[in-house]
Amino acid sequence: MTKRLQVIMKDPEYREIQRAARSRHMSIAEWVRQALDLARRREPVGSISKKLEIIRAAAQHDYPVTDIDDMLAEIERGYGTSAHP
Repeated sequence: MTKRLQVIMKDPEYREIQRAARSRHMSIAEWVRQALDLARRREPVGSISKKLEIIRAAAQHDYPVTDIDDMLAEIERGYGTSAHP
């Protein structure tokens, strides 16, 4: 289902958006949809306290790791195999 959104703005603001849309060879409506989509994706999802709780819980685990030089050498050895495209 689609919905119509009406936004009232002053002429200079409208002309600025109109110029931006034209420079990208798109309609004002498409430019606004893309701008709103970008703004929506930049908004944080979830509360900061929930994110910190998850990070703290993950930090409690004892993950197996090795020396960084060993890891880098293993990665370099992997580049020489045919295991990747």
